Amino acid sequence: MPSRELSRSTPLTCVSLERSRAAGRRQAARRPPSPGQRRTSPGSRPLHWLGGLELAGERRKRKPHVEPAKELVAVSGNFCPLSHFSLLAGGRDFRAQAGRQAGRGFCCGGLGEGCTCSGGEPSGEAAGGSTPSPAASGAGSPAMAVVGFDLGSQSCYVAVARAGGIETVANEFSDRCTPSVVSFGSKNRAIGVSAKNQLITHAKNTVFNFKRFHGRTCNDPFIQKEKEHLSYSVVPMKNGNVGIKVMYMDEEHLFSVEQITAMLLTKLKETAENNLKKPVSDCVISVPTFFTDPERRSLLDAAQVVGLNCLRLMNDMTAVALNYGIYKQDLPAPEEKPRLVVFIDMGYSAFQVSACAFNKGKVKVLGTAFDPFLGGKSFDEKLVDHFCAEIKAKYKLDPKSKVRALLRLYQECEKLKKLMSSNSTDIPLNIECFMNDIDVSGKMNRSQFEEMCADLLQKIELPLRSLMEQTQLKVEDVHAVEIVGGATRMPAVKEKIGKFFGMDVSTTLNADEAVARGCALQCAILSPAFKVREFSITESVPFPISLLWSTESEDTDGMHEVFSRHHAAPFSKVLTFYRKGPFELQAFYSDPGGTPYPEKMIGKYVIQNIAAQNDGEKTKVKVKVRINTHGIFSVSTASMVEQMKEEENENHSVKAVVDAQNQKPSEEDINNFIQQGNHEAGAQPQVQTDGLQTSQSPPSPETPSEENKIPDARKGNEKKNDQPPEAKKPKIKVKNVELPIEANLVWQLGRDLLNMYIETEGKMIMQDKLEKERNDAKNAVEEYVYDFRDKLSGTYEKFVCEQDRHRFSTLLSEVEDWLYEEGEDQPKQVYMDKLAELKKFGTPIEARYQEAEERPRLLDELQHKAQNYAKITDEYRKKDEKYLHIDETEINKVEKCVRDTMEWLHNIRNAPSKAKSRSGSCVCVSEIKAKAEGAAQLL
Repeated sequence: MPSRELSRSTPLTCVSLERSRAAGRRQAARRPPSPGQRRTSPGSRPLHWLGGLELAGERRKRKPHVEPAKELVAVSGNFCPLSHFSLLAGGRDFRAQAGRQAGRGFCCGGLGEGCTCSGGEPSGEAAGGSTPSPAASGAGSPAMAVVGFDLGSQSCYVAVARAGGIETVANEFSDRCTPSVVSFGSKNRAIGVSAKNQLITHAKNTVFNFKRFHGRTCNDPFIQKEKEHLSYSVVPMKNGNVGIKVMYMDEEHLFSVEQITAMLLTKLKETAENNLKKPVSDCVISVPTFFTDPERRSLLDAAQVVGLNCLRLMNDMTAVALNYGIYKQDLPAPEEKPRLVVFIDMGYSAFQVSACAFNKGKVKVLGTAFDPFLGGKSFDEKLVDHFCAEIKAKYKLDPKSKVRALLRLYQECEKLKKLMSSNSTDIPLNIECFMNDIDVSGKMNRSQFEEMCADLLQKIELPLRSLMEQTQLKVEDVHAVEIVGGATRMPAVKEKIGKFFGMDVSTTLNADEAVARGCALQCAILSPAFKVREFSITESVPFPISLLWSTESEDTDGMHEVFSRHHAAPFSKVLTFYRKGPFELQAFYSDPGGTPYPEKMIGKYVIQNIAAQNDGEKTKVKVKVRINTHGIFSVSTASMVEQMKEEENENHSVKAVVDAQNQKPSEEDINNFIQQGNHEAGAQPQVQTDGLQTSQSPPSPETPSEENKIPDARKGNEKKNDQPPEAKKPKIKVKNVELPIEANLVWQLGRDLLNMYIETEGKMIMQDKLEKERNDAKNAVEEYVYDFRDKLSGTYEKFVCEQDRHRFSTLLSEVEDWLYEEGEDQPKQVYMDKLAELKKFGTPIEARYQEAEERPRLLDELQHKAQNYAKITDEYRKKDEKYLHIDETEINKVEKCVRDTMEWLHNIRNAPSKAKSRSGSCVCVSEIKAKAEGAAQLL
């Protein structure tokens, strides 16, 4: 970007930022530019980039100059680090103005006041995701956070967008991986690492592997099969959904899977807030590609319980593709042949593959395939079954008879699997006191393991072959194969994938964090707080969806597949029906066998308040169906076309003007819908709905638009100028009336139940906070006891007399015994009072120690200053030119002050110091500081 364009930006007023920017420019000037990178002039202000992100800078004092959107986001060459800009105070108008000046569809999504953004390219859903509304995103808030959550079956990751780019943050244990485990105790909950540490000791009250329970009933075959491998109790709730029964606060509680996931999200949200030092609301959450509508709605409800505004449920593979593509500088141009990359993710519980087409600034998901029951867990179960049989034969023990023993075996087998991935030799397995105080041992090597898992390895090819067939791709078309997920680290898995594609697999992405980073990038795209390089994302519909409706003939029903498999998403279609009264639409999955969900029905939608026309004819009804950014199907709107006669002198502000004689629909139009929007995602938007630009098909043939009709009328008038006027035919005014839609979804959490979950979660968060404060107060007392007792016989020994030391040591021992007896479980205030009692003795000792440590330094500083002033007076007496301007009386004052100060210092240093440190009768630090301040004022 030319420097003359960049230099127009208003400089920040913060001095520290100006210095930081100047230092950055000096460092950039010393560094030679990379190929293709332009050097900015020293006076210009460069845009700062990393990973396509830039924080909007703060503008003050004058109206900001905004370059076209292309100049704001396009960068050539390498990235530069982001500067620590503050958030743009007027972010809404800034984005709106940028879009209007660009004139190319960079819509602010309603963030600008009186949004008039329009252009030739899609924005919103089609161009990198939908832009959130102010209410949803908190636009303009300087505390906005950009966060991406990767919710895994076994572990979770949190990525945030900072001024330096995308970063995966660590939890309180300095670990970026947070286990997906929730444990319940008598006082509070433990979530994450602390919960996993309690998995063995509190197996019945520790919940894990619950991600796949979303949107399912308790009698689901998958749930019934999973119950056999769980240590906690899974029971049906009143509505038939999955309930998890645990003991919490010494009472039996029944939690839904939404509540359990909300608890995990609470921990992830806390981790993000602790790292960002700001509240977190907006986020993007990952979801498996094969999740159906009920599962996705359930996950959204869980996010709502914890107060998170999920801007998008992003498919795992799409997040990986975004993380891969947005950093690539060598992608083909939009008009060139796209680069095809296959992404493969084998996590703990599922195997997902995706084929994506990349061009500069955009990615399109061509298709996906998956095996939802093949993952690292499947390989762990093979090892567990093997060692269970070996232990039973060798030690006459049955690990499956005891939950704790089985969980320990699972943990050890998982460690063994990871070791075999990097070692081909025999790896031992040793577990002490496994059962009945008996130690068990075993061993296995990689070749034995691969032979044991041969059937699992064979399953890897099925999704790969399915993907290539569905997308009609050849292996030769694939440019690269990127693998992510923990289970892809197994050499046998890599070998199978590489053999299928005939190339070496690529591991350029972080196998664990790629999904979270992609989610954070998507959240940055949707957030007005960041400017991200233009990158359009076109999703793919994993399962075909059809609509069913009743017709006049009682024997037949109308049916149509509205979204085929691998259809582009997000996407909207408009269907037209002719009805005299309300009617029902049923949405369902067209291919139940290919959907990993037992219920094929999505929901029933009743279009209400439909009435026949005044002449008794059927009314035209337009119904919009869509797949939104979350990948959820819905019947979003319905409208009825009403016809009314219009007077000649009325205002002709109508949607369409038609001849009354041409309004009768044909029989074919009556029996079938006649209009279907069939555009590609990314086509030019024609209608704006819900703040998002979506496309709509042209008007139906029997309803020509006004602009098409009027020229014909003018031609007719020209021909009839020489003829006598005829009586004008009545014209019809057509208007659309919005119709209410009653949606009855297969799975839906009621508002009252959701509010109850929100209230319950709030109470549990408060209880966790109170318990943490109580434990912190207890730990503070214990820490003070141990710390002071050691120092009494060491550092503080000469600052306390023998009698006081003996008495204080006795008190410390008594408090220590109290902590492990009566004080084991006391309220917070009791611990605070006990600490205050100890500090009555300890604080004076600490003060004397600090005085003794600081006193020599302050005395030396005071003496050094006095000597410097004495040197100045000596040079004055020697007629030094530097001090001849000083008056003689002033020098006399300085000399007197120096003499007094040196005399005071001499008396202090030579005063008897015996027992002064213990009694505290020596000169205090405060006296030295006062003396220094008094001398400074005089001088």
